[in-house]
Amino acid sequence: MNGVACGPAEVTGEAMSSWRVRGWFVMVLVGLSGCRGGPEMVGAPVTGYNHTSAEIIRFSINGAGGPGILPLRGGGEVCCGVLPVQWNPRVRAIIEWDKDPNPYEKLERDQHGQIVEEAAVRHAAGYSHHTATVEIPAYAKGLCALQVHFLPCDQVRVSTTCFTPSHPNYPDKAYFQVKEPTSCPVL
Repeated sequence: MNGVACGPAEVTGEAMSSWRVRGWFVMVLVGLSGCRGGPEMVGAPVTGYNHTSAEIIRFSINGAGGPGILPLRGGGEVCCGVLPVQWNPRVRAIIEWDKDPNPYEKLERDQHGQIVEEAAVRHAAGYSHHTATVEIPAYAKGLCALQVHFLPCDQVRVSTTCFTPSHPNYPDKAYFQVKEPTSCPVL
């Protein structure tokens, strides 16, 4: 034989050290590359704006929960909605929400001022659940926020602007001018 081993070989000394360094280097490279199965994602705070006379009891955007929003108000900010770092025309969001069409209804109370359970159950029977898939407008690499706008007739839009509604360059001011119709078209 010419000194070439067939089968398992024992690695010792300098060779062992060299293999450890190479192995460690490969592990570091894999770790730095992220070994991701899909696109890189980025989180952004979520704010809801209710442009209707109904109360938005709760909502979510791609599973990230948002707070309840009183009629004709903006809601608090929560963290975080998740979108791909790089926008593309196929980016969509699934919005789910529950609404109370009669948020100011007077409910029967007991002698201690607590809402009577049966009255609460009757009132909650009027709640409705909605789901919509909406396009996400183009956003820069530094996604600032996800703003969910609940519009009349169970329409919803998402904005990715870095501006708040009070800023002069806010692009969605028209949503705040929308008037609720007396009836909505049946789809």
